[in-house]
Amino acid sequence: MNKDAYETLSVAAEADVVVIGGGPGGLCAALAAAEEGAEVLLVERYGFLGGMATAGLVNPFMSYFAGEEQVNAGLFQRLIEELQAKGGWSERSKSRRAFDPRIMRFACDAMVQRAGVRLLLHAFLTDAVADEGSVRIGVVASKSGLRAVKGSLFIDASGDGDLAARAGAEFEKGRPEDGFSQPMTLCFRMVGVDEEAMPSREGINELYDAAKAAGEIDNPRENVLFFYTPRKGEIHFNTTRIVKRDATDAVSMTEAELIARKQVEEMARFLCNRAPGFENAYVSEIATQTGVRESRRIMGDYVLREEDVLTARKFPDGIARGSYPIDIHNPAGTGTVIKPVPPGDAYDIPYRCLCPLGFENLLIAGRPISSDHVAHSSHRVMPIAACNGEAAGVAAALCIRDSCDIRSVDTEELRAILKGRGASIYETQAAQVAESGSE
Repeated sequence: MNKDAYETLSVAAEADVVVIGGGPGGLCAALAAAEEGAEVLLVERYGFLGGMATAGLVNPFMSYFAGEEQVNAGLFQRLIEELQAKGGWSERSKSRRAFDPRIMRFACDAMVQRAGVRLLLHAFLTDAVADEGSVRIGVVASKSGLRAVKGSLFIDASGDGDLAARAGAEFEKGRPEDGFSQPMTLCFRMVGVDEEAMPSREGINELYDAAKAAGEIDNPRENVLFFYTPRKGEIHFNTTRIVKRDATDAVSMTEAELIARKQVEEMARFLCNRAPGFENAYVSEIATQTGVRESRRIMGDYVLREEDVLTARKFPDGIARGSYPIDIHNPAGTGTVIKPVPPGDAYDIPYRCLCPLGFENLLIAGRPISSDHVAHSSHRVMPIAACNGEAAGVAAALCIRDSCDIRSVDTEELRAILKGRGASIYETQAAQVAESGSE
């Protein structure tokens, strides 16, 4: 369809701020913008919010502490408290924090309704119209057909940078040498597990190695990754590995889903046949969609790099923090590379990483913010996505309040508002503060 024809589409909704994608980044972006006074529309492809926390069945939240200090807070902490209040949070021990993805849906609903965020569910972004650095129309497909959403400011929290890419923004995908992105994983759960009889992680992996050697499993992952959930007798598996597939291509994603479900079937059969404690277990839930670790990274005014993460670099416009390690699952097969952030420390994510090159009314939230392949493997996790999403939402509200573009936002005011909202941001900048210019 010619983009000029989009001008004639009926308008599904219009708001000051339009957020595309209701995962942790988009959820927190929408909440923050609404709480700071903007009229907000949140557009989500599914009939519920939560993104990877619900549709992807990803659990638990990866570490959001640097030593004993919680470095991802603000709206992310409020989401945890909402889960606690609704009985969807468990903390059997520090290493067994977990949430219930079904109750996560209730928590997301409650928070957006209290904040007055307008929702457009079952609406999938298919295209965008942009002129001279300004996004004017987002085109969504739904049961109503193709329709337009309009706003003064847009936030792309689609996870894959769909809005930004459709609008013509510069992006990168995958690692530099071959373009392969981190592998995808289809999460699943088994119930009826006798946790007391389960082998140790080492024991399960010995059984896994034997099953692979016997040709029972066709999964390139090197080990079995599982987590406990709030429900006793229910075990969560984040252990399938789908390599060399592109999350921005429908044919490739179709292949990924079929491969993933075959791996789930094989893994469940292996566990029931070989692992003590699983004799009466069965698959109770499979994620709505295969989970995506990496796709597009939208290039912005600053590109967060590996050395920024590994040196816990601080920035004068830091709006969120990260302490999760570099965690690269082999894009082409077996193996995982882990490189930790300095113990007890955290790096900053500068506001400039949220500002795509060449655009004045578009911000990025969640995992596609501006970074290289290696740094992305650290900041891609849900707690950090929620925090940079909150920052994007506050920045959007400031743009609406002051009738300004994204680069005219006073980052000191932005940081002060975020601190007032409970975000974890350095009060003073360390000696290794980066230069404030673009990179």
